[in-house]
Order: sequence, then structure tokens, then C-alpha cells
Amino acid sequence: MPHQIRKAVFPVAGLGTRFLPATKAMPKELLPIVDKPIIQYAVEEAIAAGITDLIFVTGRTKRAIEDHFDANLGLESALAAKGKDELRDMVRNIVPEGINCIFIRQAEALGLGHAVLCAEPVVGHEPFAVLLADDLIRGATLPTQALVNAYAQQPATTLLVTRVPREEVDKYGIIAPAGEVNGGAVPVSGIVEKPAMDNAPSDLASIGRYVLEPEIFEILRNQPPGHGGEIQLADAINTRARGGQVQAVTLSGARYDCGSKFGYLQAIVDFALEDSTYGADFRQFIAARAQGLAAE
Repeated sequence: MPHQIRKAVFPVAGLGTRFLPATKAMPKELLPIVDKPIIQYAVEEAIAAGITDLIFVTGRTKRAIEDHFDANLGLESALAAKGKDELRDMVRNIVPEGINCIFIRQAEALGLGHAVLCAEPVVGHEPFAVLLADDLIRGATLPTQALVNAYAQQPATTLLVTRVPREEVDKYGIIAPAGEVNGGAVPVSGIVEKPAMDNAPSDLASIGRYVLEPEIFEILRNQPPGHGGEIQLADAINTRARGGQVQAVTLSGARYDCGSKFGYLQAIVDFALEDSTYGADFRQFIAARAQGLAAE
């Protein structure tokens, strides 16, 4: 019986240069989708999958992330004094009881693989999830739960993948599937980080969710720099794949690439349209705006 997956790593040390100047003083992970920061969606997804230990690998400019998930007794008292009990409870329950938040500093940004390696002292010798908050995903079954389920059926390094246009394969780690991609977990024989279109083994891209096994740490520790001169997680996963120890689960649901401005705007619009308070008014606004643009 494999270990239950209790720990999740959130690499959040990136500078967020695509969103400057907004991210000059504020972490990109705290940019809001309507009224909830991007990182909170990933945290809620992990908790829903049974994760109890949240490990944030941060940088020197990311203290605000720690503050967001910490208690704020002054704010809670002020809200209670004004009779705003619903808001007080929302703030208080950002991190539910029984969930632990651990923060580790990545002193130098040396790649995603290095960020994962920084979490080794807390993860220890058990399987763990990795969530990249830039990939905001929603659906009937959220991806971390899908990966945890697949791992329980067949313990192995488990990736979330989705098909991408061939002209965009050079933006992702692209897997070489070793079987039919038919909805279940598929064995993976290799993964190539950001290949040229003509060299891509498929159009199946690994995206922001992983279940990894502790053996990945030794690989990362001894691995030379890869693409971009960084310690690439994809290279370590490729080593595992060559030994037949990797599988992939296909994305089910909608994905928003909130690491890009356009993906971030798409997420805001879609979430706003379905907001229980503002959705109807926002839908009318969008329709009226579209009519106005069509008339110009």
C-alpha cells in the first residue's frame, strides 16, 4: 500500500516579470481572480485532495504570500466589531484547521528542479504533490485529486498532460507516451523540455501538476543544468521515465495559463461571468460592450 500523499510543494519564488510593474512589490501569485488570489485556488485544490502539509518555496520578495496564509487577528477583530462575521470567517478559514503551512527560502532561482529540491528536508521519504499556481484549473475532478487517484492505483511519478498546438511545443515539457492515450493513466517513456517542433515526441505537454516520489531528489542533486542553464524538473522526470517509472493523466477541465497576461485575463472574465454576486450584471456588461464594438 503506497504512502498517502500528505504533502504538496508550491514553487513560488519566480519574479513575475511578465506582469511588471504590478509585480514590482506584489508577488504574481497574489494577483486576484475577481476577489481571490491565484495561489489560493491551488492551495484549495491541494487541500481538497487530502493534502495536509503545504510547502511554499519562496524568494526574498515573497513575504506577502506568507502573510496571506497566516492568521491576522487584528483584521478578524476589526471585522467582528463591525458585525461582518461572514467576512471574518472567510479570512479566518483561508487555511482550515489541521492544515500546516511551511515556508522555505530558495536563495537563488536555479530552475523548477532546484525549487523542488529545496523542499527535500520537509518532504522527507514519501511521495508528494507539486502544484504550479500559474496553471489555474477547474473542473468536476480537479487535477491534484486525479493524480492522487492514479498514484493510488499505480504508484509511479505521475504527470498531468494536455494537448497543445504543435507550434507551441517549444514552451513545454513534451512527453513520449508509451501507450494509448484514452482517458486513463498512460505510461511515459520520456519527456523533453521545450523541444523544437520537429523534434517533439508528441503534442502532449506536461502542465503544472505532479505527483513525485522521493527518489527524484537524488536525481536532481546530481543532475547537470539543462535548458536555459537551470536544473530542470523535466530532465529528472525523464530519468525516471527511462526506467519505466512515469505515467501521465490527461487534463479534464478548463486550464488558464495565468503566467501569461492573456490567460490571466481569460480567467478573470470566465470567473466573473460565473460569480454568484456579479455574474449576471457582468454578463450584461459584456454583451452591451460587444454590441458597442460591433457597431463601431
